[in-house]
Amino acid sequence: MLIRKHTKYHRIILKTMHYVKNNLHRTVFYIVLQATLNIKYMYRKSLFAYFKEDLSSSVVVFLVALPLCLGIALASDAPLFSGIISGIIGGIVVGIISKSPLSVTGPAAGLATIVAMQIHLIGSFEGFLLAVLIAGVFQVILGMLRLGVIANFFPSSVIKGMLASIGLLLILKQLPHAIGYDVEVFGSEEFMNMATHQNTFTAIVAAIKHINEEAVLIAILSLSILILWEKPFMKKVKLIPGGLVAVILSSVLNVLLDNFHIFRLEKEHLVSIPVINSWSGLEKVFSFPDFSLIGSEKIWIAGLTIGIVASLESLLSIEAADKLDPYKRETPLNRELLAQGIGNITCGLVGGIPVTAVIVRTSVNIESGGKTKISTILHGTLLLICVMLIPNVLNLIPLASLATILLYTGYKLAKPKMFKQIYHQGWNQFVPFMITILVTLFTDLLKGIAVGIFVSGFYILRDSYRNFSIINNFEQVESKIIISLSAQMTFLNKARLRDVLQEIPEESYVIIDGSNCKYIDFDVLEVINDFKQTAIYKNITLELINIPEVKTEGIH
Repeated sequence: MLIRKHTKYHRIILKTMHYVKNNLHRTVFYIVLQATLNIKYMYRKSLFAYFKEDLSSSVVVFLVALPLCLGIALASDAPLFSGIISGIIGGIVVGIISKSPLSVTGPAAGLATIVAMQIHLIGSFEGFLLAVLIAGVFQVILGMLRLGVIANFFPSSVIKGMLASIGLLLILKQLPHAIGYDVEVFGSEEFMNMATHQNTFTAIVAAIKHINEEAVLIAILSLSILILWEKPFMKKVKLIPGGLVAVILSSVLNVLLDNFHIFRLEKEHLVSIPVINSWSGLEKVFSFPDFSLIGSEKIWIAGLTIGIVASLESLLSIEAADKLDPYKRETPLNRELLAQGIGNITCGLVGGIPVTAVIVRTSVNIESGGKTKISTILHGTLLLICVMLIPNVLNLIPLASLATILLYTGYKLAKPKMFKQIYHQGWNQFVPFMITILVTLFTDLLKGIAVGIFVSGFYILRDSYRNFSIINNFEQVESKIIISLSAQMTFLNKARLRDVLQEIPEESYVIIDGSNCKYIDFDVLEVINDFKQTAIYKNITLELINIPEVKTEGIH
């Protein structure tokens, strides 16, 4: 063990153990706390520079992730606890291996339809777990082959369209839950619900006809707290995220109203997780892959399908997370594929549904003040501890309060200001942006991205020449690094330019000269704009010549 027995941490653990009576709970509590403390010593101290902010953010992400994990498992026709298992693995296993500072990994709503279909085709959940394991191995191979670079070829307008569409989806999908209409699965993203034969908009109309007064009261209370927490005079208490305060107060209000027989939220309006009280109960929630089906063609097709879709969704989410990052840090994409692959191998071995990097929980993480990957790891740890130790307390949380947090996050992702900014950047940015949003809203995320890239490609081909050079000149003159851009700089040049800028050593003097440029794509300008932030942290002096200014919209 990395923690010596005479340290204050070990004494705290032993002292706390006296208050935990159940043997199963004692064991889980000890292992998780000891592992969490060990992780602290495995990483550099700088990773824990924002531990308080990461801890408070992880609690909000955990609260939002809990019903999403259950809802996605339900929508996937998988055992409910398989979603929780995946959330834990995504937080702890992927969180430790990944080098993404802010992204959160877990079961993804975008995979729910594929998972449900593959479980049905294979005929057993144990067989499906073997396919998940194969998908994980495939992702590890992709990472080792360094194929994460494909994320650099997603146009900026399409990524922003993805973020805005996710924001609008959150608003449209969570509005019924906020007013107490919990017919649809919490965390659903598909336009048409085959079970209820309702689409996104008819569900809202039906919700308005079935308003639950207590749910509305809880949603108003939660929204008021979230808005209040944004005010300047609340700076002193911002260490505690508004989302956490909203959930606690709404849960307390629900209990009080129930005790005084004023209002009562029924069970379907509350978080509902399985309660485990013994080792035998714990053993029942795990499933293991059926290796006897390794020769089945269905298993391999399912594994490769899940591997490809999960990899694309992860890379898209990572690209979006890096854009939302206030510090403009960049995630090593090949390492991310490796981390996601190991996460899915683990899920396949112990009974979890597939995981990907997910933009909804990542957005909540950023909005709640998360600074480093510790918030992701802690959210997975909290899932494990709380599901094992206090499931009855978690089952008191109203879905309306969690829906309000997602509504507020959705607004931050799809601010009207962002639409206005992209409109002023020209039709070649605005049209792919809007097409991505519309197709995503009426179909799904991957179709929206695909159509958006096609439309963006049309504008690029129209505005660019067939033959171009990436960089005409890259030389050092009198200790100055001079980068002369070529006549045509399109988004196809983004990956190469980013690599060049990343190789520049600290404390350099850099000149980026755009005097020869006849056309600079917005994606290239954004790479240069992001490098401005990097230059500050690396003490690089940056001089721009004939490079237009660009404004970007993020979540703050």
